[in-house]
Amino acid sequence: MRTRAKICGITRVEDVHAVVSAGADAIGFVFYPPSPRAVTAEQAAQLVQAIAPYVQVVGLFVNHSANEIQDILQTVHLDIVQFHGDETPEQCQTIAQQVGRRWYKAIQVKPDLDVVTEIQGYQDAGASAVLLDAWHPDLKGGTGHSFDWETFPKLDIPLILAGGLNPDNIEQAILTTQAYAVDVSGGVESAKGIKDQQLIERFMQGVHRGSAKY
Repeated sequence: MRTRAKICGITRVEDVHAVVSAGADAIGFVFYPPSPRAVTAEQAAQLVQAIAPYVQVVGLFVNHSANEIQDILQTVHLDIVQFHGDETPEQCQTIAQQVGRRWYKAIQVKPDLDVVTEIQGYQDAGASAVLLDAWHPDLKGGTGHSFDWETFPKLDIPLILAGGLNPDNIEQAILTTQAYAVDVSGGVESAKGIKDQQLIERFMQGVHRGSAKY
């Protein structure tokens, strides 16, 4: 099965074009103001107009309320919601029902975390997938760090690999984890929030090479 790929933290229309032309499956918008990659609903709505059909639009939220997410959805179309904060399985389930979107949860892989039990909690609550990211005491993603890929579990729910991915390591990351999908942000940037077309193309080439080998 081909590994899917999402490029997250898009802020410019030229980056939308680069992501689509390189063959990524999804584009991610960050609705978390402290992030250097954050966009407003109005900015995202403009960018969505440049996205070709069959490319999914993902909204990243950190501890937002259902009302806050619903306000954004009134301005910009999102196919799926990514919860990237401290949301419990019950909170994710409730918010997703209220806003009428499929969802998945990002989990930071802390050294002492029982990852499988954590994943199963969100799976039981209705998650379409679970994203595993590197843990950082302060940052919510976009750290540039990775975790031990050898610990990546094999479960009956789609698992997305994130954290420290870049064009040079993505092929090995896929071969090691056999993840359903990969998610990159800083690894294809020339500056925070500014994507690099050549890095995106190299990243996607690595995705295809890795997918073809398992």
